[in-house]
Amino acid sequence: MFVGVDHGTVGIRFAVLKEGEGGKVTVFELSRKKAADMVSEEIITEVEKGLEIKKEEINLLALTYSMGDDFSTIKDIKKVRNRGIRNEKAGSTVGGGTKVFDAIKNAGIPTIMIPGIHADSEKIDRRMKFFSHCASPEKVGVAYYIHKKGFKSSVFADISSNTVTMSVVRGIIIGAIDACLGSPGLYQGPIDLQLLRDIEDGRISANDAFSNAGVLQKKWTKAGGSEELALDTISLFVAMEISAMLVLMRDYGVEASDRKIFLTGSVGEREEMKRRINRLLGIEIETLTRYSAAIGCAEIAKDVFYGEKNILGIRVEL
Repeated sequence: MFVGVDHGTVGIRFAVLKEGEGGKVTVFELSRKKAADMVSEEIITEVEKGLEIKKEEINLLALTYSMGDDFSTIKDIKKVRNRGIRNEKAGSTVGGGTKVFDAIKNAGIPTIMIPGIHADSEKIDRRMKFFSHCASPEKVGVAYYIHKKGFKSSVFADISSNTVTMSVVRGIIIGAIDACLGSPGLYQGPIDLQLLRDIEDGRISANDAFSNAGVLQKKWTKAGGSEELALDTISLFVAMEISAMLVLMRDYGVEASDRKIFLTGSVGEREEMKRRINRLLGIEIETLTRYSAAIGCAEIAKDVFYGEKNILGIRVEL
C-alpha cells in the first residue's frame, strides 16, 4: 500500500492506493486543529482508522509539509533537516501539521519528502526563479495526479484558503504563482500598498497581513462583502493567473490543443467557481477533487517505490 499526505492550510488530507484491490483509493481528512491536540500514537491510530489500514502495511508514504523550501529533490524523511523548511515565520501556524509530521517519522513508516517549487528547483523556467518561492509541495502532488491521468502539459489552479497556480509542460513543472503573489483565496492573499503601509506603521506583521488578505478576511468593502462578491473576485483573479501561466506555456510552444486546464481545492471544486472561470476565459475547464494532491502523492510513493528516479523534473535522491 502507498500513502500520500497533503499538508493543507486547514486540514491534512491522506490517500492510500491499495494495489491488491484493483487500485482502490481511500481518502481521509484530519483537521490541523484536532491534530494539534493529539499525541503521536493517537494521530497514527486516527489515520489507520480513516484509511482502513495498518501502518505495517504501508510500503512507502509520500509526505508534504509546509513550504518545503529547504530542499529541492525527493528525499528520505531521515535526510531532511528542520522538516524541510527554512523557518516557521511564513504562513499559518496551528501545530497540527508538525504533530502529524513527527508522528509519521517516529512511527518508523518508510517515508519520502516531496519538496516545494522554489528558486533552487532544478527544472523550472529560469525566469520564474526571480521569485524565492513558487508553490508548496502538495501542488507537486496535484500536478502528478494530472500527469498520471495522461495529460503531459497542463495548468491547474488550487483554490481554497489561498490560491496557487502551476504549469507543467511535457511532463516537467516549469513554474507556479504562489499564494502571496497573485490571486487571493478565502483567507490568505497578496500584500497590497495599504497593507505595506500598515506593516511599516507597525500595526500588523507581514505574516499576519498575508494570512488575513483573503476575500473573506480583508476589509476591502465598506458594506462588507457577500459570498457572491467573494466568488466573483476570486474567479476574476484566478482567470488572470491561469492566463499568465498560458503565456509561459506558449513560450514553450504549447498550443491550446496540447494542454488542459484544471481547478482543484475546496473552492476550486465548486461548480459555480468553474462556471465563472469558464465564462471569463472562454475555455472549458475540468474540476478535480480536493483530494487530488494526496492521491497524487500516493502515486509518487508508488512510482518511487518501483524505481522511478524523476518526478515531473524533480530528482529522486534516496
